[in-house]
Amino acid sequence: MAAPKTLLELSGADLRPPRLRDAALVMIDLQNEYLEGPIALPDATSAIASAAKLLARAREAGTRIFHIAHKGRPGGLFDRSAERGAIVSALAPLKNEPVIEKGLPNAFAGTDLQALLAATGHKDIILAGFMTHMCVSSTARGGLDLGFRIMVDGDSCATRDLPDGRGGTIAAATIHDIALAELSDRFAIIARGEGALV
Repeated sequence: MAAPKTLLELSGADLRPPRLRDAALVMIDLQNEYLEGPIALPDATSAIASAAKLLARAREAGTRIFHIAHKGRPGGLFDRSAERGAIVSALAPLKNEPVIEKGLPNAFAGTDLQALLAATGHKDIILAGFMTHMCVSSTARGGLDLGFRIMVDGDSCATRDLPDGRGGTIAAATIHDIALAELSDRFAIIARGEGALV
């Protein structure tokens, strides 16, 4: 049996990652909430380190950068008025980098992200952030529906362990890999490894 191919491969889609200068970068929910507490991500530290390198390269290239922050209820998860809801310090936005607050997994839902991205004139969008299976995946799928060409930097994303519905646990690394594989089939180009984006 032949090795499996994605629908994007079968359709002959251009799977080359966009150049940073020709794309917009969307940093999703890279917030302190994921560093400790009930939804801490086991691979958050390495994903943040990769995201910091990506962010630095994007800034050097003059890429338009947008930061997404999930906004929860006061006193709860993602309380934006508390430290837990703040964007991690290593990825702190610069003054010219908009911060868009959202209340749903898809960063396009109920926000002006689509209009802001459209104003850049770029159709190529690079996503990085938390969580791979949730807000990154939802935003990638939503972005495709809106006509954007989506790329996900897999090394700059992470997720958490999840219950398997049968009394066991599915490891975060497995959830992460499956989420990226699902996106690669039709929704996004997946980049892995330092230097994949220039």
